[in-house]
Amino acid sequence: MTGTAPRPPRRSTLLRVTTVVAAAVPLCTAGWFGWQALDHSDPAGATAAASAAPATAGATGTPAAADPGASPLLPPVAPPPTTDAPAAGTPAPAPAATTTPTAGATTAPTAAAAAGLAGRTVLLDPGHNPGNVAHSAEINRQVDIGNARKECDTTGTETNAGYTEAEYTLDVSRRAREILAARGAKVVLVQDGDRPWGPCIDERAKAGADAHADVAVSVHGDGGPASGSGFHVIMPAKVVAGKANNAAIVEPSHRLGLLLRDHFHAATGEPYADYIADQGLDTRSDLGGLNLSAVPKVFIECGNMRNSTDAKHMTDPQWRQQAAQGIADALTAFLTTQ
Repeated sequence: MTGTAPRPPRRSTLLRVTTVVAAAVPLCTAGWFGWQALDHSDPAGATAAASAAPATAGATGTPAAADPGASPLLPPVAPPPTTDAPAAGTPAPAPAATTTPTAGATTAPTAAAAAGLAGRTVLLDPGHNPGNVAHSAEINRQVDIGNARKECDTTGTETNAGYTEAEYTLDVSRRAREILAARGAKVVLVQDGDRPWGPCIDERAKAGADAHADVAVSVHGDGGPASGSGFHVIMPAKVVAGKANNAAIVEPSHRLGLLLRDHFHAATGEPYADYIADQGLDTRSDLGGLNLSAVPKVFIECGNMRNSTDAKHMTDPQWRQQAAQGIADALTAFLTTQ
């Protein structure tokens, strides 16, 4: 066309387009990496896998998988290498939750404590049996205890509100078993609520030898005078008569008795029984469980269930945990200081 200025060459327009595209590529690429760096975590903190798998049909809020060929401006980009370290922008895993143990509760043992009783066997003898009350003929049968004959077993005592000694002894024995097992001991219960009645006192005594136990404790609650309170430990007197000969266990049983008195008092704060003369200790020759035992053994009367103050303690699960702790600590001390 005459009278108009000449048009610039077409290649200058192509040059400008090329320049714009060249500038856009790094910007888009940077944006893609920025999006990848954002925290796309599910509520539990796991990194979303949406970039590696197609979105679930109907799901919302999950970015679709990137398609390197979808835009002519973006070259294919290789996925970042997988490492054990979290991706940029991914929060560090939260520390494991910790809990504070409640009063009287036991905590997980250290490795040293857990191994402290390894290879040792403890026999726990929960006094009486909740089913004894329905089996009077069986438990009234007389058995030989060496220097006398006594009833096979009894029903035991109870609080004024009807909480039985048999329930108490089984609960505390199970709690003590858990503590001792955590320290590595093998723990055997003479009865674990798995028998309809009994066993008889001579069978209870024999159970220590049958289990190849290193030591045994019989757990009880007392039925003393209502005005009296506190706990006491019963140790064996020497009995060599008839089928009984406990001479070999008297000395170690007395050492166990002292440890049990001290550790139980420390764990529970329970005073020594004020109706037993010898500072919470009693020595007797009329108990078949002690006369016939072949392993060191004592009884503990954890409190007087006929006393209102002691009954309040013994019906409290937290106090029973402390009672179990005292028993377990005494047995641990006995087995680790021989």
